Amino acid sequence: MHPSSGTSLRPLPFNHKVLVVGTTADYIDWIRRTCPGEAFFLTDSQVRRTAAEPPPAPDEELQCDLSRHRQACHLTEQYLVAHCFALAGIACFDCESMELAAVLAEHFQLPYPTVQAIRICRDKFQAKKNWQQYGLNTPPAAIVDSQKSAERFFNQLNQPIVLKPSSGSGSELVFVCDNTTACRQNYRLIRQGLDRRQTHRLYSESPRIMAEGLAAGQEYSCDFAVRHGRAHLIRMTRKIKALTGPFGTTQGYLLPARWPVKMDIQTFNRTLLKSALAIGIEEGICMLDFMIDGNRMVLLELAPRPGGDCLPHLLRCAQGLDMLRLQLEFSRQTPLPPLQGISGPPLAGLRLLSRRSGILKHIHTEALQKDPRLREFHLIRKPGHRIALPPEDYDSWLVGYIIVAPHDSSDMETQCRELLDKIHVEVI
Repeated sequence: MHPSSGTSLRPLPFNHKVLVVGTTADYIDWIRRTCPGEAFFLTDSQVRRTAAEPPPAPDEELQCDLSRHRQACHLTEQYLVAHCFALAGIACFDCESMELAAVLAEHFQLPYPTVQAIRICRDKFQAKKNWQQYGLNTPPAAIVDSQKSAERFFNQLNQPIVLKPSSGSGSELVFVCDNTTACRQNYRLIRQGLDRRQTHRLYSESPRIMAEGLAAGQEYSCDFAVRHGRAHLIRMTRKIKALTGPFGTTQGYLLPARWPVKMDIQTFNRTLLKSALAIGIEEGICMLDFMIDGNRMVLLELAPRPGGDCLPHLLRCAQGLDMLRLQLEFSRQTPLPPLQGISGPPLAGLRLLSRRSGILKHIHTEALQKDPRLREFHLIRKPGHRIALPPEDYDSWLVGYIIVAPHDSSDMETQCRELLDKIHVEVI
């Protein structure tokens, strides 16, 4: 379900803007084009130095060190005074910046999930404990502090387990283990990976390593809004798993998702609401990843932000729904527009992942552009970009997105391989 497209926007009060905390240059460019003059960006200096997109005007962006929360509050306060405007709300699209967004919201007395709620979201083990206390299904989990304790957890469950950092994101440093040797080896790989990421804001506070049971079934992802004690489903997509690459890598998303579970929408919405309230989120747009195992909904991970990757492009192409714009509207307390069901032929958003490391020379797309299934093509890297493959780097191998209309959504994995084989990423 999604808000109907074409709804009129509530005019912003004079000299009030939504503060967008710590997002990427492509999102900043998107928001500036679709919501001109409505946002003010607090941006990591490194993002602007490496951005291919044009920079915002001086009264639209403040660059600073986002790891220094107190300084960011002080500089933002000075900036608002110097440029004579106030804040209408706070929005954040990136996991590593959510805690700073919560600190700024508290400082400026604006609606946003609390620092405590953000910390629970960022600690996957604690989130699972809270869900269990609310009677929600989630895989069994434990914190492991050594190779031996990882082995013990595996032996206790007597089934494959997953090892991951408790504060990580996506498939980064996530490994499946189906024997004790894999437990030892993968624990060591995660610990080495965390040592190399000490300057990264997601991993700067010595995150713990978590073990959890491997969930069975089909994986889904959804966005929903929580407000006034109710949850409103915005979008639901089925995840398309990559046929190669690290465990847990998502190749793309299928919309609309085929719903295989016998659960009415009211029960589903109550589960969404409980998943947010258990963590302490009473208002916000949330993304939830979950599995469907038979007729059970098994919760995996929640974040108080809309889904990223190719999802905004997919939703805009399929339904005319601009999730970035909707997040800004929600942040400034605009009532949700009427919701309607997602219908129409299926569309898929696919991530273009390089298969080789090196310096990007050219991305050959001629064969793909002749394919009638192609709807949109978005490249996010330019020649000269350095590509490193996982587990060294989980970001640089993503070079773009495509939106396609599959012939048959029942075998998306095979079609993904066919489509992606038509793209050649040339590196040197």
